[in-house]
Amino acid sequence: MHASSGKCALIVVAGGKGTRMGGVAPKQFLPLAGRPVLMHTIDALRQALPEADIVLALPAEEHGRWRELCRQHAFVSPTVVSGGSERFHSVRNALARVPSDAELIGIHDGVRPLVSAEVVVAAFAEAARSGAAVPVVDVVETLRRVTSDGCGPKREGYPSSEVVPRSQYRLVQTPQVFRADRLRAAYAGPYNEGFTDDASVVEAAGYPVALVPGNRENIKITLPADLLIAEALLTARHGK
Repeated sequence: MHASSGKCALIVVAGGKGTRMGGVAPKQFLPLAGRPVLMHTIDALRQALPEADIVLALPAEEHGRWRELCRQHAFVSPTVVSGGSERFHSVRNALARVPSDAELIGIHDGVRPLVSAEVVVAAFAEAARSGAAVPVVDVVETLRRVTSDGCGPKREGYPSSEVVPRSQYRLVQTPQVFRADRLRAAYAGPYNEGFTDDASVVEAAGYPVALVPGNRENIKITLPADLLIAEALLTARHGK
């Protein structure tokens, strides 16, 4: 598969501590189909873009655990850098290790092991055309917005709320892909608490972002139920 004619690189951000999973290990290291979640994620990216350089951002205190897991599973690790206090700082640290000749850089969550190769390639192809691409999926459930002005029915102990048109919203996934010059320029600026993902950083720097279709299986493993769903999806994907 070819995403573009330029050189591609990927940053995998795996800085989570897994507190919502209720376990002792960070969620990126939890077992999924016999291997840590993070290994499945890296493999999915390698299969989609075999020639891309990959830089992995991990908390400094987890580097030893990762090396041991790689040894146990005979897994070849990409370049590893230390993560920062926020995702913004982890990405900035990783950018310093991305080869300077990379023309397109994608950033992917380490706990999204089920991204499809088609989505990865489509995001890189769109970023090559327009400068920035974010995969999204439609919202299929009804959305309600909690209001602060008292609109809507009100019951004691419940906030006021109103239905919003779900057709105007999308669920955002990764990898989010950008022209390298724009991404580096955006991350050269100061951190802002309003940054929720990499696209928000790039938009704050004045660059537009295009949307591409994601794959619904590309879930972010955050809660225990997500791990069960991912296990079932992997089993179905491999026909076991």
